[in-house]
Amino acid sequence: MSHEYILEGLNCHSCAMKIEDEISRLSEINQAHLNYATQTITIETLVLDLDLLPILQKKVDQIESGIKVIRKEHITMGLNQASLSWKDRHIWIRLIIGSLFFAVGLFLEQTLIVEFTIYLIAYLTIGGDVLILAGRNIMKGKVFDENFLMSVATIGAFAITEFPEAVTVMLFYQIGERFQDMAVHRSRKSIAGLMDIRPDVAWVMNKEVLIQVMADTLMVNDRIWVKAGERIPLDGILVKGSAMLDTSALTGESVPRKVSEGDTVLSGSVNTNGLIEISVTKIFGESTVSKILNLVENATSKKAETEKFITTFAKYYTPIVVYLALALAFLPPLLMEGEDFRTWVHRALIFLVVSCPCALVISIPLGFFGGVGGASKHGILIKGSNYLEGLNQVTTVVFDKTGTLTKGVFKVSQIAPVNTTEKEVLKLGAYAEYYSNHPIGKSIIKAYGGAVDAEEISDFEEIAGKGISISLSGDKILAGNHQLMIDYGIEVVSADHLGTLVHIAKEGIYMGYIIISDEIKADSKKTITDLRARGISRIVMLTGDLPSVAHKIGSLLGIDEVHAGLLPHEKVEVFENIIKEQKKGKTLFVGDGINDAPVLARADIGVAMGGIGSDAAIEAADIVLMTDEPYKLVDGLVIANRTKAIVWQNIAFAMGVKLIVLVLGAGGLASMWEAVFADVGVALIAIINAMRIIKNPIGS
Repeated sequence: MSHEYILEGLNCHSCAMKIEDEISRLSEINQAHLNYATQTITIETLVLDLDLLPILQKKVDQIESGIKVIRKEHITMGLNQASLSWKDRHIWIRLIIGSLFFAVGLFLEQTLIVEFTIYLIAYLTIGGDVLILAGRNIMKGKVFDENFLMSVATIGAFAITEFPEAVTVMLFYQIGERFQDMAVHRSRKSIAGLMDIRPDVAWVMNKEVLIQVMADTLMVNDRIWVKAGERIPLDGILVKGSAMLDTSALTGESVPRKVSEGDTVLSGSVNTNGLIEISVTKIFGESTVSKILNLVENATSKKAETEKFITTFAKYYTPIVVYLALALAFLPPLLMEGEDFRTWVHRALIFLVVSCPCALVISIPLGFFGGVGGASKHGILIKGSNYLEGLNQVTTVVFDKTGTLTKGVFKVSQIAPVNTTEKEVLKLGAYAEYYSNHPIGKSIIKAYGGAVDAEEISDFEEIAGKGISISLSGDKILAGNHQLMIDYGIEVVSADHLGTLVHIAKEGIYMGYIIISDEIKADSKKTITDLRARGISRIVMLTGDLPSVAHKIGSLLGIDEVHAGLLPHEKVEVFENIIKEQKKGKTLFVGDGINDAPVLARADIGVAMGGIGSDAAIEAADIVLMTDEPYKLVDGLVIANRTKAIVWQNIAFAMGVKLIVLVLGAGGLASMWEAVFADVGVALIAIINAMRIIKNPIGS
């Protein structure tokens, strides 16, 4: 059983990691994952009727006070906080009062005792909650957190009579924390706005009056109404009216799609005009938009290697710096003549202030989450941060042909008459194929477009693997491949073609041929060109189609390596060989959903050309392109590269500034001001930088 809860008031990333770890250890819990960006914890249990709420609240209280555990029902992305709560206002009031006392201490001359008293009042007013939290956490065995570091640093400053510096550090730390919380909150709101595409209510007709009901109470075949400007809450079939639907939230496409009675409509789409009635085909939790939201929200459960490294790094980094600070405080005065404790303790305190790794442990997960969320905005579903990061390591891309690089829809592309007209050749082909269920036959009938008088057709015979023979008003008509014509002694015209040739003969006389082609998608060639430009060294196409057709398409698209005539199991065998030949990097496979499931599963990264509403594709792959445009893959690589750049900018900036201030502090060249900036200032800048990927994932 899976359960979701929101940890309201969770604003400490190190606390989040601790909570996730401790809850995972509970005997009642099978697995737990905490998404800091959405404040949501997802828990799997083996017990059906287990009331987890009191268990979770007790465990959370042991780790961090002030966090309320609530059941997640329909709160979008877990964001139900007011922009400025009473707790926030209370903190700002304390900071203002403390600052006034601080100003008195700075500008009025007084004795040491009076000065100490004024600064102590200012200090306790501003940072009393930090001291209390540090004390509580020490009692819980959580020593190396930011509250402890700030408490030790500022108390140490008081001990060496640096009263103004102690208060200044606490004041700017608190102000920095408030701005940091605001930045995190804004990033969460940005993510929420990005994913706020699922309405929780629906309009139903009750005695000729439309009333609102909760969308999750509706069942399959229930009827709902959607007004102009509203989002569709559930997947269904349009049964009354017509509309232009904005599907950009699902596909990233800005062009509205016209729907009329009988068409499928998807939840999350916006009805831009008119009132429409829909018959529900999927319940709330199974609708397309619900599945998309669940995939995006849970994407961070599969952490990128960079995230894992930073989490592990933070566990060891802070204690090491604390011990270095102790060594810095005591070893130089003890080992070097003429050095006093006061100077080196002051330098050690600067060391402590700098050491908190908040900028890294907050901004990096936000960066990856923003990349996943931004990709979904462009119609690219990425099921984990690890796959987003993995896109940067792809060196080989393998494409399926039909439905991926081509449309997978057969159509008449050319008619070549011999001693007759195109219209006559097409008519004879349509009559010959009238009783056939083959896609090629249907495409000829569709291209003909005229009425077929079935009473004129007799003696229908389907010749296996060759074609069809009929009698049309007494004339014998043949429609089929080259071998069929040879069998009847009919000489045909050869053709250099891209597609399937259907030869037509009447009463033993060759009438011409029809070419049936699977049309190449408009963006396929640009996709191949841009993939090469982005450093993809090997591009391969696998298909079950005829070698002549496959190599022709490969040549047109600029694909050098083509494997044709493959059965499903042979595709896997060829793909295995490609992986064995891979010397470095990852192998990515792009297919059109469940038909390519074995290869999708075998690939380092499996990408499905899902099309909107394709459940099979969403389930089968690591990444789903929600339109059938292969160029979305290039967009995905761009987003992955931009996310990587922002994440490493944050790592380099945070570590660089901290290292510089640590060295300067140890050498007595940096004050507490620089130390505070290296902590909360850097964290704030890193968070704002991470928000760029949420706002603009593709970049300019």
